Amino acid sequence: MIHAFLLVVILGSGDTAKQQPNPMYFRSIDVCQYYAKRIPRHYGNYGYNDLVPLEHRITAYCKPVYVKDGDYIYDH
Repeated sequence: MIHAFLLVVILGSGDTAKQQPNPMYFRSIDVCQYYAKRIPRHYGNYGYNDLVPLEHRITAYCKPVYVKDGDYIYDH
């Protein structure tokens, strides 16, 4: 077992919010945060947050977890 970082991606806001079911694990917090920062920028225009429909809003963050080591943990 190792400590890793789970990339949590949530689509929608309020009652329409749904967490993406396919987890992505990273060995490095820096790599995980890179993707967490890029995902909302790529899929949403938060300069005009009021213009983005609730169901299209996206949030991403990294959560530390303890998982079994394997090929499904990304290094980069």
